[in-house]
Amino acid sequence: MNTEHTIALLTCWYGDYPWYFPYFIKSCIYNPTIDFIIVTDNKEAIPHKPPNVIIIYKLLEEIKAEAGKKLGFDLNFESAYKFCDLKPAFGLFFEDVFKKYDFWGHGDIDMVYGDIRGFITPDILNNYDIINASLNFITGTFCLYRNNSLMRNLFMKSIDYQKVFGASEYLGFDECNFLFQELRIPGVTIFDFPDNIQSMTYIVRKAEAEGTIKPFFEFYLFQTITNKIRWDNGHIIYANKMECLFYDMIKYKKKCKNKIATYPIPDVFYFNINGINKNSFWKLFSLKIMVKWKSIFKIKSI
Repeated sequence: MNTEHTIALLTCWYGDYPWYFPYFIKSCIYNPTIDFIIVTDNKEAIPHKPPNVIIIYKLLEEIKAEAGKKLGFDLNFESAYKFCDLKPAFGLFFEDVFKKYDFWGHGDIDMVYGDIRGFITPDILNNYDIINASLNFITGTFCLYRNNSLMRNLFMKSIDYQKVFGASEYLGFDECNFLFQELRIPGVTIFDFPDNIQSMTYIVRKAEAEGTIKPFFEFYLFQTITNKIRWDNGHIIYANKMECLFYDMIKYKKKCKNKIATYPIPDVFYFNINGINKNSFWKLFSLKIMVKWKSIFKIKSI
């Protein structure tokens, strides 16, 4: 495995770890050459935490104060969800943390990774400054930035960043200011919406047009709810045909009926609508039918 480029992905998480967190951790174990940094106020021990999951303990007010000093103005939000808007500034906020890495990135924990190095190849890392998981807009769930001054401060190219960072509510700055559906329409670009805030998608596309950076946009994620997605020894596979870099559980975590992690976390599991399970939906269904018929047969034979 080629690991000539060092990579770290950082997320800020405040409060209890969610029910699906053990599956996120399992996927980190299978990506040992990537460091996953969690900035949190949670001192809870993490079962089976690998060495590449790095915990940085900071209170919310501490990180707001430190970030405010670097920005030159105060951050007044109360909800940690606001960190989503600030993700493109993580390279600046956590400059010392990222010092030893070639690429830094922002991520989430409501996701399960596949084979990151299998998708983010040395050729891509050599040739691009920002690596994104969607064809149409920057994704807050996964985005890598080359670790240099230009990319650490790129967010400041937006005329709206101070207004956004100073607001208490989430404004979609890290992505596209909620223009997800519009930007999927052929021929439509982020520049067709001059009245929207200048989000990171706007900034990156503008810098690309000016020739100052080279971005990489590719469709790397699954987000749909289906019984056909499985995690298999470090790979995310759909319908036994397609592989992706990660499964984003933004919808699944709400719709999943059985919100319980089953220990030990297996080496193969499926994102069934009834819960994350080591067996596929159809195998579980078949087992239920078999049990039902055995029960009927037994009753009739008495």
